[in-house]
Amino acid sequence: MKCLFALLVAAAFTMAAAPARKKSVAKAVKKAAPSAKKMTANETERRIEAILSTKEARGARWGIHVIHQSTRRLVFARNIEEHFAPASNTKLFTTAMALTRLGPDHRFTTTIRAARKVEPDGRLRSDLRLVGGGDPTLSGRVYPYRKNGDANDPLEPIEQLAEQVVRSGVKEIDGDIIGDDRFYPYSPYPEGWTIDDAIWEYGAPVSAIVFNDNAFTVTVKPGSSVGDAARVTVQPPVLPLVIDNRVITVDGESSPVVFFRAPGSHQIRVDGKVGRTSRGRGELLAVDDPALYAATVLYDVLTRRGIRIAGVPTSVHRNNVSEFFDPNAGFELARRVSPPLTEVARVVNKVSQNLHAEILLREVARVRGGEPTREAGIKELYAFLKSIGVDEGDCHFEDGSGLSRRTLITPRSVTALLSFMGTGPSAALWESMLPIGAEDGTLANRFDKTPAANAIHAKTGTLANVVALGGYATTHKGQRLIFSIIANNQTGPTSGIRRAVDRIGLALLDWEGN
Repeated sequence: MKCLFALLVAAAFTMAAAPARKKSVAKAVKKAAPSAKKMTANETERRIEAILSTKEARGARWGIHVIHQSTRRLVFARNIEEHFAPASNTKLFTTAMALTRLGPDHRFTTTIRAARKVEPDGRLRSDLRLVGGGDPTLSGRVYPYRKNGDANDPLEPIEQLAEQVVRSGVKEIDGDIIGDDRFYPYSPYPEGWTIDDAIWEYGAPVSAIVFNDNAFTVTVKPGSSVGDAARVTVQPPVLPLVIDNRVITVDGESSPVVFFRAPGSHQIRVDGKVGRTSRGRGELLAVDDPALYAATVLYDVLTRRGIRIAGVPTSVHRNNVSEFFDPNAGFELARRVSPPLTEVARVVNKVSQNLHAEILLREVARVRGGEPTREAGIKELYAFLKSIGVDEGDCHFEDGSGLSRRTLITPRSVTALLSFMGTGPSAALWESMLPIGAEDGTLANRFDKTPAANAIHAKTGTLANVVALGGYATTHKGQRLIFSIIANNQTGPTSGIRRAVDRIGLALLDWEGN
């Protein structure tokens, strides 16, 4: 979870230094994972300590807990009772609770409703409401999750709903197109999210309407000739945006293209240079009112189908829990049901989707009989952890995704959760939701793509000055280890800390015990 701009700048630097880095990483991996040498507990401890004593690792505060899954034998421990910012390791807790409390087949429903029936001549003498039910799958994302799967048209779910409206006989709408997200009280930004988070897709506002992850794409491509302004496009092309395009097409290599946008602003400034032969680049930015965003898209789709609309796109929110809301009021004209929770949670963990994790937190609270709020969801999360034996005081949650800098956990709380979820009839399903080392999700490009890393199934976590990895490692001899590795407050580059984390993970694969 980083600002995409920062990631891309880092990527540009990494490309420039690729040959030297590749050689050094390969050497580090070889050192961390020598062939089939037997690793006793003491030898494992010495190797991990050696990794932690390297220059790139010394600047961080480390919390590490590694245990044998079946015997609970301790393999390594450092600061396991201290609190750390876990970043997206928080999603392990949220998805585990959702699967346990909601069940793997739980689904979300989105409807389109009207206060009156459609008249025989096709006229609808009322507003048309798009009623969100927390469904995070209204996008072009393909379900079930597939590694490197091509996305569909993000408009497709709205197109499907609009087609049902047409089939219901609607030809003319006297009122507005309303995005109605009152299913959850509207509180878009959890405590501890920073103001600049709200600009980017990873910090998109939380709402009971989630269209296209509450984000849009700005793409910059070279102009026709050197010296021309770059071509800037927005997808979907329905938002009222002002683009201040200062990107010039050049004959040589591109310089970093940067995006500037004030929180809540509809003006975006784009600076930089793009090479004439460049494929360009895109940036995902967050909308500020998800319900209005979805209503605007629905308005556009219905208009293109020939439906005459007298009103405008607008939105309505529920600002406090005391406001009454009946999601079934009026007459239903269209309905969409989401894929099962299993696939929603898989996406949350595989690609580390913040907004979807926040939805799961609120949905558990709603189904369990409380108000679907962040606060009620966190209360349910504490109750769930208490029921599985996580020590009280080991966790402090402010959100369900880990983007909040105020969320804190201990390494032993991570391994306790993983121990619980790693046993029983749903253990295989649970583990299948985690990224696979050097294979998919957020671990696709980790461990220097060492094939042996496929034996590591774990959730990543990244924030400024935070790197985390928690999950399962199957050793070369088939023994199962549960681990939590968290680094906070590093003074050096995040890339160095991440390499150290990967080396520790690979070292665990050689463990055989005594």
